[in-house]
Amino acid sequence: MCVGRSCSAVIVSPWYVRRGMDGRQPNNPLHGITLRAVLEDLIERRGWEDLADRVRIRCFSHDPSLESSLKFLRKTQWARDEVEALYLQDQRQLEAKRERNRQRAARRAHRPDQDPGDEPPSQQEPEPDPPETT
Repeated sequence: MCVGRSCSAVIVSPWYVRRGMDGRQPNNPLHGITLRAVLEDLIERRGWEDLADRVRIRCFSHDPSLESSLKFLRKTQWARDEVEALYLQDQRQLEAKRERNRQRAARRAHRPDQDPGDEPPSQQEPEPDPPETT
């Protein structure tokens, strides 16, 4: 650090930033998500029986447990790849559903063909009876 004198400091970034390993992985959708979190999410959403049907591995079908499944998936890359692919497929489907619901909500909230005074007949208040004239 230069204090009280002029100097031209050259800032050199660490090697991991120069090589693109600074923690950002835009092409890896599973970055930052642990295998435990992936498996817990799949178990919660699908259950062991459905997992065993979709990914044919014994640790899902015979006496399944989270710990034994994690141990197997950490050792067996092809099985891990299938579980991660299933998780990503589920996430894409959930995001598509969320987007569809957002669009539907926006359409309901901003119907251009309907004025605020034009409520459906079931929600309109009945008109008061005209006063009687005698």
